Amino acid sequence: MDNSKQDKIYASTRPRQDFVFDASVADVFTDMINRSVPGYATIISMIGVLANRYCSPGSTIYDLGCSLGGATMSMAHHIERQDYKIVAVDNSEAMISRFEKSLESSAKKQQIELLCADIADVEIRDASVVVLNFTLQFIAQERREQLMRRIYSGMKPGGILILSEKIKLADADLNALLIDMYHQFKQAQGYSELEISQKRSALENVLIPETIAQHKTRLLDAGFASVDSWFQCFNFASMIAFK
Repeated sequence: MDNSKQDKIYASTRPRQDFVFDASVADVFTDMINRSVPGYATIISMIGVLANRYCSPGSTIYDLGCSLGGATMSMAHHIERQDYKIVAVDNSEAMISRFEKSLESSAKKQQIELLCADIADVEIRDASVVVLNFTLQFIAQERREQLMRRIYSGMKPGGILILSEKIKLADADLNALLIDMYHQFKQAQGYSELEISQKRSALENVLIPETIAQHKTRLLDAGFASVDSWFQCFNFASMIAFK
């Protein structure tokens, strides 16, 4: 059961510091992510649908940067077969701790392994599905290519990578328009201008977005046979890559 509180982290003036996934964020994460990412619920649901389609017998599914387990649990509830396991990884102890507690009463807990680790240190083996749901954007850009190659190497033929990211557009005017529309979306979700401004400042050195073209090039260079977007709303998108 998710006991997430309402996100009020940036509701009052606070010293400027980089965003971290600590206990205060874990406590409000469900509310924060649903009010901050347009289409998030749809992405989570469809990750489960895609996982059910591509999960192969005896394979492993990886949720890299699992946070509180939204994508993990969507996959666990959608996948009809039983001969698979999900490895859910996050480097935030607060996130893993909360996820672990929520799993205690879940009928799916036997098929889910939780790891508190850097995703770059996790060996990918026999993977039919790998998910990075708004995770890669927090990885240093110089480390992204190697990570994609490691993921590709550990995947089974016919497997898929689902990559959801905040993106930027090559056209500066269109990029500015989508950012403005995104801020209007957040205001419609109840966030104040102060909250939007302070969180943007906290994320500017931590979350580094790229264009869809950059993501596609990196994935194709890593060896994936085909890459394309399956979802986009404003400056948020989800892509699928096939091995």
